[in-house]
Amino acid sequence: MMKIRVLEDFDARLYQALRLKALKLSPEAFGSTYEREVQFTFETFVERVRPADGKFVLGAFDESGSLVGSVSFVRESGMKSSHKGNVYGMYVAPEAGGQGLGKKLMLELIGRASRYEGLEQINLMVLSDNVIAKKLYKSLGFEIYGVERKALKYNGRYYDEDLMVLYI
Repeated sequence: MMKIRVLEDFDARLYQALRLKALKLSPEAFGSTYEREVQFTFETFVERVRPADGKFVLGAFDESGSLVGSVSFVRESGMKSSHKGNVYGMYVAPEAGGQGLGKKLMLELIGRASRYEGLEQINLMVLSDNVIAKKLYKSLGFEIYGVERKALKYNGRYYDEDLMVLYI
């Protein structure tokens, strides 16, 4: 049975390993790179997972206690943009795929985020050719509101990203 919970400081080592794995296995899917983040200090990962007002990272743990999925939420902090929040770094390890884990992570994220007073929408960006992820997000009520052409460039190839929103 999978367990999903908010990650804490003590989960930073597990998160670091999963994040680096994600960047290695799916380099085109993230704005950062393995080469960049492998240089980060451990404290950087501790700060990244530490829950704060308007920010949390969810982790999915398998029966053995291994971290096999994660997703981050960050609420906008500006006076005129605090009605919005953003999803970052959604990843499910290949060995945990096909179990609906991505949907469970996103449902938990939406549930937690929607409890923030004044939050009206959740935004995310997804590679335009990532059919599986887009199908998941659409099944949860997200809709495409735009496309950023050439949003990412990796190994000389450009990748478009679909901009998606869920109105709460």
